[in-house]
Parts: sequence; structure tokens; C-alpha cells
Amino acid sequence: MRALISVSDKTGVVEFARELVDLGVEIISTGGTHKTLSDSGIPVTGISDVTDFPECLDGRVKTLHPAVHGGILAMRDKDEHMAQIKELGIEPIDIVAINLYPFKETIKREDVTLPIAIENIDIGGPTMLRSAAKNHKDVLVICDPADYAPAIAELKTESGVDYEFKYRLALKVFEHTAAYDAMISEYLRSVKNIPLPANPTFTYERLQELRYGENPHQKASYYKEIHPWKGALVNAKQLHGKELSFNNINDTNGALFCLREFDEPTVVAVKHANPCGVASDTTIAKAYKKAHDADPVSIFGGIIAANLEIDRETAEEINKIFAEIVIAPSFSDEAFKILSKKKNIRLLELGDMEKAVPVGSIDIKKVDGGILVQDIDAELYDEDDLTFVTKSVPTDEQLEDLKFAMRVVKHAKSNAIVIAKDKITVGVGPGQTNRINSVGIAVRGTDPLAADSKERAEKLLGSVLASDAFFPFDDCVTAAAEAGVVAIIQPGGSIRDEDSIKKADELGIAMVFSGVRHFKH
Repeated sequence: MRALISVSDKTGVVEFARELVDLGVEIISTGGTHKTLSDSGIPVTGISDVTDFPECLDGRVKTLHPAVHGGILAMRDKDEHMAQIKELGIEPIDIVAINLYPFKETIKREDVTLPIAIENIDIGGPTMLRSAAKNHKDVLVICDPADYAPAIAELKTESGVDYEFKYRLALKVFEHTAAYDAMISEYLRSVKNIPLPANPTFTYERLQELRYGENPHQKASYYKEIHPWKGALVNAKQLHGKELSFNNINDTNGALFCLREFDEPTVVAVKHANPCGVASDTTIAKAYKKAHDADPVSIFGGIIAANLEIDRETAEEINKIFAEIVIAPSFSDEAFKILSKKKNIRLLELGDMEKAVPVGSIDIKKVDGGILVQDIDAELYDEDDLTFVTKSVPTDEQLEDLKFAMRVVKHAKSNAIVIAKDKITVGVGPGQTNRINSVGIAVRGTDPLAADSKERAEKLLGSVLASDAFFPFDDCVTAAAEAGVVAIIQPGGSIRDEDSIKKADELGIAMVFSGVRHFKH
């Protein structure tokens, strides 16, 4: 038997080769792998001795040769194949152990350039792997060092390597090379910010297997991009608490996207992927207290995201309720000590969370038999494009609150309405089948006992309202005015815009058109 070994990752390769030699296998190798094995006292044949041709072009060409691929691809049970390679002086290669140039590690480097990345695209490695995987009935192919020990165990059995074992390793090869090529194409596309092609490919690597999906009867895994940007959720470090669930991850992602809309100290509370309490203030402690009080019912068992360090004061307040997750750039020692006393709370640390999502980022939604792909909804609106459509014009303070409300409503499920005042959410009405219901939920709030209270009326008085899409009728304006709302921001664009404008003028409400819709389904 002969084995061809050529690896970038040298983990375990010496021990693997030594085991093969003990089994009477002849080792063929290339370049750095040849040197590693030879230096370890393992008898090894150079690839040039097999091909009778020198490595050339700075090592770009060394294994692309009939003496290599003929030896791998020859079907052992086909007499013509075996006669032909014998006539050509080609000997069979029975084991192929290859891992590829470190393209992933290369593109992660801060100093990477396109020429450097190009030189780390492996050509011969994938070709040999694919050849061996195609002929897996006769050739044992290994692309992962983790499979060295199982392969040796199989080789030591009396019956030889089981076909099912070969089959699984061949499948692993095609998955590996497909991901490798997809990673290269994604990188090359990102360098020039080129849109997705007609036949896109994506590659991810599993971060963890989850206990279950949205529900206990669903299986699930958590995958990450090969080169995620620094502020991405997958880069969060879990400091405390039990394993994240499918819903934890999804909800936290929603909280982060909303939080990135804000520059000043802000806390976003999320429940079932919808913001339920959001507030900005001069400190995180003040922002948290206001976000909590905005909806003390929904925040229970929710996700809390902050864009500044969680300090002792904030931790003491959070500790008064049950929270599934707290995510922040950091936790002070005192804050961590306070919060980590509860074993079920998850504490996630994510630096660079304030960074904007990179240009060209996409959103993927699975549909039956396909996917929908779109650009990330990265913009809010251009202040120069705001249209003041009513006789009443918002004050500067109201404009700030309108912007705050639009930042939140953008991240609530449509149809969505957010009412806010003093940079605090007063009410969030998400995910309704008609917009007037969303207004009603935002006006009433989530506590039925407080919906008609004097305190609720005071919170609503002088508030502003943001809608993620246009008003199809003027009923939303009427309901908002009756609740105490004094200014509204919406995209505009309905054939009934004039009805809403007329009603706003009649009721003395200021209305602004942003020109940008923010549906989120």
C-alpha cells in the first residue's frame, strides 16, 4: 500500500505516518510535510521521485501529474484501468491524507492583501482530495486530522477498512472542498463589493449544536461565517450561565441590531425578537432604569443589551428581575460578581458592538424550496429628505424623539408602531395584521390594569409616534391624538396620505414623512 500525505496543518501527522509505516505502508509526501516526516525519522518518498518531474513555479505545480492522479483514480476492479497504469509505469495510491492551504486563517489577518490571499488558494490539494473521494471505494481519503486515529483503527482490522467508513470520509471531503471554494468566492466578492451571482454559494462553520430549535421537538445548530466582522454576535464571549438556546441567540441578535442605531448610552430590552423597552440617557444605569420602567411586564425573562459597560449600579437593578441574557461591551468586576450569583442568567461580552454592519452585508430568509436574499436594512432616513406635511411643525425636542422612535420601530415586527417621549419607549405595538391594532397596543401598553390609569395618560401626553410604514387610513392619526400624541413620523406614500394629513391638521398634530419604509417580517 502507498499513502500520499501533504498537509498544511501538521497536527498529528508524524504519529499518523509512523502508524502507517508500522503497517507496511509506503509514504509519499511533498515540500514541508516531507521535511517534517523526514526530520522525525520516518522513511518518506518525495513527490518528484514519483512523478519524475521537479516541483516548479514556486511550488504551484507539484502533484498535478498523471503519476499521482492515475494512481489515485484507477479503479482496482477494472482490469483495463489496472493494465493501463501498469503499462504507463504508474503505481496505485491507496491512502490520501491532505489538508489545504490556510486560506481562512490568511484572510483573517489584519495585513492580508489580495495577492497574499491568492497565493493561499490551494489547487493541488483539492484536486487530489476530490480524485480520492471520487474513487473512495478503492482509496481511503482523509482531510481532517481528527480522522487519523479512526482510520488507523480501521486499517488494523482483519477485514480492512469498512466501505461505510470510506463513504463518510469521502462525503466529508466534498463538503470540505465545497466550503473551501465558497469561502474563496465570498472573499473575492467582498474585496470588490460585487453583488451576489445567479448561483450564489455560502459557507459557514458550526459554532455549536443546540439543545433544540424554536421548540423542543426541533433539532438545531448554530453556525458562523468564516470571517465574521468584529461586532457580530458570533464573536460574543459567554462569561456566565448555561448554554444559549436557539431563541436566546435569535432574540439577542434582534437586540443588537436595534442597539446599534444609538450612539448615546442606551439600553434595549427585547422579548420574542421585539423591542419592549428602550431608553437613552447620560449613563447606562439611568438608561436601564427607564427601559425597565417603560415595560416592566415584558422585560421579565427578556434580553437586555447595553452599549456601555454594565456597572455596579446597573447590575443591582438588573438583579431585581429575571433576565435571560445581558449583553454588553464589558462588565465591571462588581457587576459581574452581582449578576453571576444567579446561575441561569447568561452574561455575554461583545467588544466592538457599536460598529456598523459592514457594507454589502446580506440578510437571508429560508423559504420552502429556496431562499430570499436582500441587503441589510442599514439606513434610517436622511434628515435632509424629511418632509413636513402639516401646518404644525415638530419642535427640536420632538424631532429628536421622532428619530428615537423610528430607530426602535425599525426593529419591531411589522405592522409596527412605537410611541416614545424623552427618548424612552412609552408603548410598542408590533406584528399586527392591521396598523390600527398596532396603535392600540402601543397606546394601551402591556399592563391591562394600567391601560386606563392616570399614570398611563401622563406618559402618553406629549409623546410622539413612529410607524414603520404608511397609514392606509386616517384612523391611526385619530387614535394617536386621542391618546395624547403630538407628533408623528411615517414614510408616507399611501394614496390616502392627504386624508391623514388633513386629519392631523384638524387635530393639531405635527406629521413628518421620512420617505423610508422599514418593514420587518
